[in-house]
Amino acid sequence: MAEQTFKTHRRLLVGHHGFSAFAIIALIVGSLINLNHSSDGNVYSASLLLLSSCVMLFMWYFLRAFALKAQDRVIRLEENMRHHTLTGKELSKGLTMRQIIGLRFAGDDEFVALCERAEKEELSETAIKKAIKNWRPDTYRV
Repeated sequence: MAEQTFKTHRRLLVGHHGFSAFAIIALIVGSLINLNHSSDGNVYSASLLLLSSCVMLFMWYFLRAFALKAQDRVIRLEENMRHHTLTGKELSKGLTMRQIIGLRFAGDDEFVALCERAEKEELSETAIKKAIKNWRPDTYRV
């Protein structure tokens, strides 16, 4: 596996972001066309097909969103514990979740200073990641 950096840390999953997204959109479009061209006797089944494809779209989104939310909670806990280990104090309540997510890539040598800078300058997650000099990879993310 190549070394993780700011430019290589994002992950697109072909099966999730590509195939399944395309398949669900194609199913919704096909269901709409089917409903539009259905006869009076087939409207109910065509409507159920459209409803099912819309439910699949919501499930596709929420299954990923719920997993990411759970991961965010773990990241906050891990980074709070790391900050406590390094300083003896908890992370500042002034840091946003997106800032904490960005800070997880900072090495221990720059983590505390970057936490203070992120809060004081209200840095975005991307700005925090770009400011990191000693990148700490996270290869276990969802």
